[in-house]
Amino acid sequence: MNRCFWCGNSKLMIDYHDKEWGVPLHNDKMLFEFLILEGAQAGLTWQTILNKRENYRRAFDNFDPMKISRYTQKDISTLLKNAGIIRNRLKIAAAITNAQKFLAIQKEFGSFDRYIWQFVDYKTIKNKFKSLNEIPAATKESEDMSKELKKRGFRFVGPTICYAFMQAVGMVNDHFTDCFRHNEV
Repeated sequence: MNRCFWCGNSKLMIDYHDKEWGVPLHNDKMLFEFLILEGAQAGLTWQTILNKRENYRRAFDNFDPMKISRYTQKDISTLLKNAGIIRNRLKIAAAITNAQKFLAIQKEFGSFDRYIWQFVDYKTIKNKFKSLNEIPAATKESEDMSKELKKRGFRFVGPTICYAFMQAVGMVNDHFTDCFRHNEV
């Protein structure tokens, strides 16, 4: 069975590849989780974030945007001492800001899903890449998404982070054409 080579031999990465990556996601809570995790990944590997994912869920109230939006300086201090997550003050502060902005979008659009999927015209972009060098770091859609999210006050949402988010939540299908998941998603 062929898989995208990037998942390697790690059971965690293989499970993520086989069950989550690239599957169209329309659940606001899970979309928020991926938005926060992709921002936390900046400058790191996805393997690092996946290894800490359960710690993130515990540390960030299971990614409840309402709770996170109310975090105080005391909460930030506690998170900065938590070795189970990436202890970067800017990324932690961004998670709080992004929770607040996420809730504002839900209020305005009825759901974050309705807002975020507009950047791909509400349907998955199905790419037909055969090798890693074909996959872009960013696209016009991820650049548009980044610009709009930043305009709304989101942080750690550059075009590359937005493209990784789009891949993760199935807004684009970047499974290689010889990967068994390519046609499944």
